[in-house]
Amino acid sequence: MTKDSPTRLTERPEWQALKDHQKAMNKVHMKELFDQDSTRFERFFAKGAGLSLDYSKNRMVDETLDKLMALARSCQLPAKIDAMFRGERINVSEHRPALHVALRNSSDEGITVDGTDIMPEVRRTLARMEEFVWRILSNQWRGFANKPFTDVVSIGIGGSFLGPKLVSEALRPYWHGNLKCHYVANIDGTDISEVLRRINPETTLFLIQSKSFRTQETLENTEVARQWFLSNGGSQELISKHFVAVTANTAEAVEFGIAEENIFPMWDWVGGRYSLWSAIGLPTALTLGMDNFRALLAGAEAMDNHFRSTPLEDNLPVLTALLGVWYGNFWGADAHTILPYDHYMRGLPAHLQQVDMESNGKCVTQGGEPIDYETGPIIWGGAGANGQHAYHQLLHQGTKLSPADFIIPLRSHNPIADHHAILFANCLSQSQALMQGKTEEEARAELASQGLGADEINRLAPHKVIPGNKPSNTLLFERATPQAVGALVALYEHRTFVQGVIWDVDSFDQWGVELGKQLGKGILDRILEGETTGGSTDSSTAGLIRMFRSRHMPES
Repeated sequence: MTKDSPTRLTERPEWQALKDHQKAMNKVHMKELFDQDSTRFERFFAKGAGLSLDYSKNRMVDETLDKLMALARSCQLPAKIDAMFRGERINVSEHRPALHVALRNSSDEGITVDGTDIMPEVRRTLARMEEFVWRILSNQWRGFANKPFTDVVSIGIGGSFLGPKLVSEALRPYWHGNLKCHYVANIDGTDISEVLRRINPETTLFLIQSKSFRTQETLENTEVARQWFLSNGGSQELISKHFVAVTANTAEAVEFGIAEENIFPMWDWVGGRYSLWSAIGLPTALTLGMDNFRALLAGAEAMDNHFRSTPLEDNLPVLTALLGVWYGNFWGADAHTILPYDHYMRGLPAHLQQVDMESNGKCVTQGGEPIDYETGPIIWGGAGANGQHAYHQLLHQGTKLSPADFIIPLRSHNPIADHHAILFANCLSQSQALMQGKTEEEARAELASQGLGADEINRLAPHKVIPGNKPSNTLLFERATPQAVGALVALYEHRTFVQGVIWDVDSFDQWGVELGKQLGKGILDRILEGETTGGSTDSSTAGLIRMFRSRHMPES
């Protein structure tokens, strides 16, 4: 595609139609739409894979959806969904498929990569995981002192950390209690130090999670764990009893001391941020048991089937993705807020930050042309009820537009008095307040009812006005079960993919991540060797290196 091609996204008639439609919708308030249509909730409501989506609180009408769907079809979205599931090389810059969906495929359908059906190996790996988890949980595999394992430490970073940690925390009620799981990711020595203080080398299993077995943070933390193990009763020969790896680099894992039979595979057709469904999910499987891990996969597969077979107009990932395009490209929203109203799921925004921002934080098309429109939003948020007393103020009265997803189960795992009813009421009240706001007339009437005089009403009324018309979705499910969590995470994976299709970006590479790694090695060399001039070192970096060395490596 050339720069002046009429098929560029912003030159498509469907794009121009949405621009014109936005101007027509600019003065329309959602409160008016609800007042005019008593069936709005029922009409803008969809279900799939055990999840329910209320998207009625959006700045849209039927015509909006029609135009968004027309844009999606002009970008060949249905064909590109099929291409992903068929294993085509949709990661164009690395010439690879993106087949995380294969990891949860329980059907008899084969998926071919380079002429080979990958499903037999996926199934073999799941069977190996099953046997491994059984051996650990049944105490068949013990530590060097012949004691059952009590703790598992997962060492990884990025997708080898965020996804498994999220799922483990989200499904805390399903922990069998035999093992306590710890996650180490940060290269800050405090992270692993705090974990090592709480565990016993005789009863601790380490999972080393690194596709390349060369990731600096993971290898440094692994070396610390090994030295700690060797200094506290272990030996090089005993490493095979306490260290297991998930990697594509078997040779270096073996050289480290991990027995080859204790190494689980990773494949180049699964990106790190989509890998929690693979053996990267071992800490989750060990914590929850393999039956619950398989239920997690089943929930994700149910969303895969919904995504692949449901018409676009009723398709949860497609609807949520296109609404994100609507706000990001036509209303100037540069952020999206994730608000889980479930304490166990408080880690969801952090995982989705990687899934979305590492995928669609791009500035060139798949063909390498500069982009002249907004792509991936800033993903942020946190535990919903807590945020109400903090950053929700910006959502309600700030000048930034950040559409929100309210995520809540209908039933709690811990029903105490009226707590869940109060939590649910808070969730609904926040989405309602974002939608309807408070007019100056309503603010004045409220102040007058409190007995305030005219001067005080004039002074306070402007501060009490809340514009409203702020969009949100509400995602509901019966309870945070493994199936529901699997479906929810898969929904956001597919939402990210759909937006990547619309924006014509490669959602499965991450070259921006690589630059910092490349520069980091050179900077580390300069810190350790004291060379702060020459090369590509700028004056700021050189000065900061000198400050660090003055504290740690004073010149003799």
